[in-house]
Amino acid sequence: MIGVTITRYLAARFTKTIMAIFVAMFCLMFVVYFVELLRRAGDIPQAGAGTVALMTLLRVPATAELILPFAVLFGSMATFVDLTRKLELVVARASGMSVWQFLLPPALVAATIGIVSVTLYNPVSAMMKMRSDQMELDLFGVEGSVRIDHGKWFRLNGVDGQAIMHAVDVRAGGLALDGVSVNVYQKDGVFLERVEAARARLLAGVFVLEDARVSAPGEASRAVGSYLLATDLTPEQLASAATPPQGAPFWDLPRLGDSSRDAGLDPTGYTLQFQTLLARPLLLVAMVLVAASFSLRFFRFGGIARTISGGVVSGFVLYIGSKIFSDLGGAGVISPLVAAWSPALVGSMLGALVLLHSEDG
Repeated sequence: MIGVTITRYLAARFTKTIMAIFVAMFCLMFVVYFVELLRRAGDIPQAGAGTVALMTLLRVPATAELILPFAVLFGSMATFVDLTRKLELVVARASGMSVWQFLLPPALVAATIGIVSVTLYNPVSAMMKMRSDQMELDLFGVEGSVRIDHGKWFRLNGVDGQAIMHAVDVRAGGLALDGVSVNVYQKDGVFLERVEAARARLLAGVFVLEDARVSAPGEASRAVGSYLLATDLTPEQLASAATPPQGAPFWDLPRLGDSSRDAGLDPTGYTLQFQTLLARPLLLVAMVLVAASFSLRFFRFGGIARTISGGVVSGFVLYIGSKIFSDLGGAGVISPLVAAWSPALVGSMLGALVLLHSEDG
């Protein structure tokens, strides 16, 4: 084991560099989002610079969470290169310290950052993102402006049969829906009619569709003041099923998966997101190992630019691989557990294998 002093020193160096790179990326993303939203809000009088800045500040943390692995990769590579350039790692090796010993502090830093980002940062950024989405809907969800699709789909089971419902937005904790369209089926699965309504309210065991228009095969469409649709959904299940997996807080994902299953929807997305977040600390450790594999070369050997480029490319390949596995898991091709943990495990093993070959022969 290495001493406490050098452990603190290395951990502080890695933490400072990784956080500096993350903050720099965060600020860059803030500027890009702010300019884009300011351009879109140019024709909306109530959207001032302060409102746009607040909406941008609420949105950026959730997006910045996606670039955390790159912040760890670039921060680790920069720290390793700096330690090598100043011959600090040379002195550590000369004192009998192996590569695995001075890799322990950065690996612990990466794992700690991963745990904090999952348990604390993710829930806060998810709530901020929900608030930003609501502000964006209030500002741009008007006639003549660019509209983001906030549509939600639900499968309803009632005493009269099944129905497939689409709602533009879910409000009031699942009690109110806007822009509703429903395909109603009989108990034997035969299509019965289509209902379109401006609004819908969820009462005990029934949806009340207001200002509805009903269209049935072979009949002329007719307008009705209200249309009753039986359902077994509760407001909690409806609100939970309307929350996308990527925008849900970490601690709510198991409950949202259960609620989505109860609402007749596929809970795979929530399971996959939960496992992906659980695997994030190991993925960040894998980024440290990849960075070490390409950043411990002595400067006097030359080829440092090519070596650093190889590390960056390897990190991007690992990140793209995680996205490919995530898509396969979301499509049901592989299990969510395999999709979430495979990139982190494979990246860690490959990084360790390269280090074993280069350092231990």
